[in-house]
Amino acid sequence: MRNFKVLNLTILLLFFLTPLFLIAQNKSTKKPKINWNITSQIWLRYSDLNEGSLIVEEPTSQFLDISVRRLRIPVSSQITPNIYAYAIFGGNNYNFKNKTFSLEVLDLYVEYKFTKWLEVGVGKSGWQGLNRWNIRSSKTMMGLDTPLFTLNSVEKNDDLGRLFGVWLKGQTGNFDYRLAFNRPFAVTNIPNGEVNFSNGKPRVKTSTYVKYQFFEHESNKSAYHTGTYMQAKKVCNIGAGYQYQAKAMSDGDAQLPNTTFFDINHFAADVFLNLPLKNGNAITSYLGFFDYDFGPNYIRNVGANNPTTGGGTDFNGPGVAFPMIGTGITWYMQFGYAFKQTEILNQPMIIQPNIAIQHSNWDALQSTMTVYDFTINFLLNGSHNNKFSLGYQHRPIFDATALAQKNYKGMAVLQYQISVR
Repeated sequence: MRNFKVLNLTILLLFFLTPLFLIAQNKSTKKPKINWNITSQIWLRYSDLNEGSLIVEEPTSQFLDISVRRLRIPVSSQITPNIYAYAIFGGNNYNFKNKTFSLEVLDLYVEYKFTKWLEVGVGKSGWQGLNRWNIRSSKTMMGLDTPLFTLNSVEKNDDLGRLFGVWLKGQTGNFDYRLAFNRPFAVTNIPNGEVNFSNGKPRVKTSTYVKYQFFEHESNKSAYHTGTYMQAKKVCNIGAGYQYQAKAMSDGDAQLPNTTFFDINHFAADVFLNLPLKNGNAITSYLGFFDYDFGPNYIRNVGANNPTTGGGTDFNGPGVAFPMIGTGITWYMQFGYAFKQTEILNQPMIIQPNIAIQHSNWDALQSTMTVYDFTINFLLNGSHNNKFSLGYQHRPIFDATALAQKNYKGMAVLQYQISVR
C-alpha cells in the first residue's frame, strides 16, 4: 500500500508540478486531462516441460498453471500543446512462485514537441531503435505473445526493455524516425569464460529506427508499435535500424586486466502490412531480418513466464525455455487473417487466426533453431479491450552435448485480455 501511494505521488508531481518549471501558466489555462486504463492478460496454460525440469525440487514433465502474464496501467497527460507526460505501472509473470503482486514503474518520462518532425523526450521509457517489434504494444499484438527475441537485452541490462535516456523522434513526409541514447542498467553477474553481459561501467546504448509509410500514417505518440489494426487501418511500412553499445559484453570480470570486451552491434530491416479487404476481412503480415552481434558464440535460453524453479538436462534448460537470443541471423514472419465481424452466441466478434515463425541460425549451435507459434484471437465487439486467445507454441529441444536439435515440445495457452478505464 505504501508503494502504491508513492507511485500516486510521483504521478502528481510529474503531471502537475513539472509544467510550473517549464512554462508560465495564465489563469485561462485549462487544467490538463489525465488519461489512464488498466489492461491485464490472464493465462491458463498446459506445458510439456523440458527434460529434467524441477518445480520446488520435484521432477516434473507436464504442468498446468494459471498466471497473470502482464499487468499494465498507462497514465498520460497532454499538459500543454507542446508538453506530454507518460507513465506505465505494472509488471509481468505474477504466478505461484511468488506471493507478492507489486507494481513497478516501467515508464516515466516527459516529451517536448518543437515541431512535427522534432520531439525530444527524457526519462525511463521503451523508446529504442532497431526494428518494429523490439518496442511494441502488448495490448494490440496479434500473436499470443510478442516476439521476445526482439527484446534482445531483456532483464540483462534493462527493465523489461525499458532504459533511462533521451530520444528524438519525428515525422516528415512519409518518413518516421526515432533516435535514442540510453544508459543501460549496471550488470552484477560476472561472466566466467563465456561471453555474456559485462559487469563493467555501462556505456551509452545508441539506437535508431526509420520507416517509410506508403499508405495511412501511424501515430508516433507512443513508443509501442501496434500489432494489428485488423479492418481499421490500411498500413504498409518498410523500416531499418541499428543498436550499438561499446564494451557491453565480456568473457570475464571487467575489473581484471586479461578480460576481453566485445561491442554490441545489431542491424535489422523489416516490412509490415495491414490491409483491409473488399470482402470485409483483413490481412496483417510482417517479415523481419535481424543480424545480432553480441560477441563470439553468445547464446541465451529464454522461457516466457517460465513455471519451473530449476533443473533441465538439455541445452534448453528448465521449463519452456529454448535458444531464443544469440549472435547470428534471424528471420521472423507473422501472418494473420481477420474475418469480418459476425455474431457468435449473440456476441459481435472478430476471429483472427495467425501464425508466427522465428528461424535463427545462431553461431553457438550446430543446427538452426525454428520455433512456431499458432494463435486464434476472438475479439469481442471487434476490440482488443475484450479478447480471448488460444495459442500453441512448438519449440525445438537441443542436446546439451551435441548442441544439435533432437526433438520438439509444446505449450498450449488460453489467454483472456481485459482492458478497462
